[in-house]
Amino acid sequence: MGMAKEKEHINVAFIGHVDHGKSTLIGRLLYETGEIPEHIIEKMRKEAQEKGKATFEFAWVMDRLKEERERGVTIDVAHRKFETEKYYITIVDCPGHRDFIKNMITGASQADAAVLVMDVVEKVQPQTREHIFLARTLGINQLIVAINKMDRVNYDQKEYEAAKEAVSKLLKMVGYKVDEIPFIPVSAYYGDNVAKKSDKTPWYNGPTLMEAFDLLKPPEKLVDKPLRIPIQDVYSISGVGTVPVGRVESGVLKVGDKVVFEPAGVSGEVKSIEMHHEPIQEAYPGDNIGFNVRGVSKKDIRRGDVAGHPDNPPTVVKDFTAQLVVLQHPTAITVGYTPVVHAHTAQIACRFVELQKKIDPRTGQVKEENPQFLKTGDAAIVKLEPTRPMVIEKVKNIPPMGRFAIRDMGMTIGAGMVLDLTPRK
Repeated sequence: MGMAKEKEHINVAFIGHVDHGKSTLIGRLLYETGEIPEHIIEKMRKEAQEKGKATFEFAWVMDRLKEERERGVTIDVAHRKFETEKYYITIVDCPGHRDFIKNMITGASQADAAVLVMDVVEKVQPQTREHIFLARTLGINQLIVAINKMDRVNYDQKEYEAAKEAVSKLLKMVGYKVDEIPFIPVSAYYGDNVAKKSDKTPWYNGPTLMEAFDLLKPPEKLVDKPLRIPIQDVYSISGVGTVPVGRVESGVLKVGDKVVFEPAGVSGEVKSIEMHHEPIQEAYPGDNIGFNVRGVSKKDIRRGDVAGHPDNPPTVVKDFTAQLVVLQHPTAITVGYTPVVHAHTAQIACRFVELQKKIDPRTGQVKEENPQFLKTGDAAIVKLEPTRPMVIEKVKNIPPMGRFAIRDMGMTIGAGMVLDLTPRK
């Protein structure tokens, strides 16, 4: 083909306490990589000159953006993508903490890595803890720590070490390997160690933030795992037949394969596959496809069913045991509570049948066996029973098929991952 190899994509979540400078850091990255639209820059450069500020500083841009935000004007930095030497990075920000979590869990924005932004002065705050625990629960194994606002402490190495020590303790407690994590002293405001090495931190010899992105590993393509295609829609196309549509989460689908849909329990043969209206011979994880299946009719299958190969079919469960974080609940969760579980494309009411143990979100240690109830902020191991047949997998076997969100009363109640399950006989 002679085409340059397309750069791989990595989704990076920016996490950390609300005032520790996430948006400034994101702004700085977009600015440094040329992603803030030129007309915004121009407009501000003009204003800077009018105000007699000869030096047009990014910091000033950020101040202006902040003023506009406070006036209720959201500056649309919608294309939150930038390029490093090696990757395309898509930023998954968590402004509305709850939405961020819902997106993270339902895989709308599965993050492959996270940048934890921490103020060198304020160090570990409640949200710092909560975000670290969530990142861990959601299976984000790669982390970069940006120790921000170094300008506030005069770029003092001792202050950096103290902050690093404080956050390392916490990271170790939840099971991160601290020696594999870069802790980068930055000033998002002035740009130190973001895209360029700073001469104000001669004592630091690790990577800049941009360099740290290139040390990340791209997401594992789950090619060697069993085939799983959660169905989004099913079409009946005249002259073609039944065409389920969905995203391949794991495994490989080839034209000619036999497939089985669970929990529907129907099977057929793949006559053709198409992606972006082009016929393809095989489909891989991440591909959004339509595939024409002989022997299956539109009324047999529906959204939330999952396609797999007959020799390793999707797991239909009688019940499953999960690690759960309660994000918000107006009262409390007790045995018998039956909210809707959103897993892959399925939305199925599931009953809480056991509250097995409460866990300390900060350490993962068991706090209480068989608690009577769970409330906002609790982390727990629970057993859930779907009210109708449902496909879900253990998170350690097929990660994207093992995460779920719990919704009720129009809000996300919790987030979880499947540790164990009982297959339906």
